[in-house]
Amino acid sequence: MTCPFPVGRYQLYSAFAFLAFAFVCLLLAWGFQYIGGYAPCRLCLEQREPYYTTIPLVALNVSLIAVPVLQRGSHCLARGIFLMAGLFMLFGALTGVYQAGAEWGLWAGPADCTGDGAAMAAGTTDLLAQLKTAKVVRCDVAQIRVLGLSFAGWNVLASGFLALIAFAGGLLPANPAFLERRR
Repeated sequence: MTCPFPVGRYQLYSAFAFLAFAFVCLLLAWGFQYIGGYAPCRLCLEQREPYYTTIPLVALNVSLIAVPVLQRGSHCLARGIFLMAGLFMLFGALTGVYQAGAEWGLWAGPADCTGDGAAMAAGTTDLLAQLKTAKVVRCDVAQIRVLGLSFAGWNVLASGFLALIAFAGGLLPANPAFLERRR
């Protein structure tokens, strides 16, 4: 039984665009962390997880689409991987919306990385001493804003864009007419 939804150049272009943009996003995040000194909070790290999951999946998709030996019957799998990658990136975008909203004070962020930490330190003196020396990165305070957006806000745009690329790769025809060369 063959899949009635073939893959083609558009899916290959979508995979390459997804991989390139996702790598750039991760490199920027790591650059701000390791070179710029901006330590990520718990929600920031959670927003990176979709990238860590989808990059290998979409790289697998390139082989499913581009290698003729693997193409037999793998069309539905390739489209399914795109749709799954789109859902993962949508989750990353929604996590960014949640954090950006907490940063703007629209709603409360998670209790374990917001506030001043006084409630956690009330238990023992050892914990209090530890908290005085440890740098706690809060999820509800933007460390920097670039063009009015925090890291979480930029992640909403990047993850949303990657979700669109992935959904396009999963749902659009193999070779749309607008990509065909006029002869």
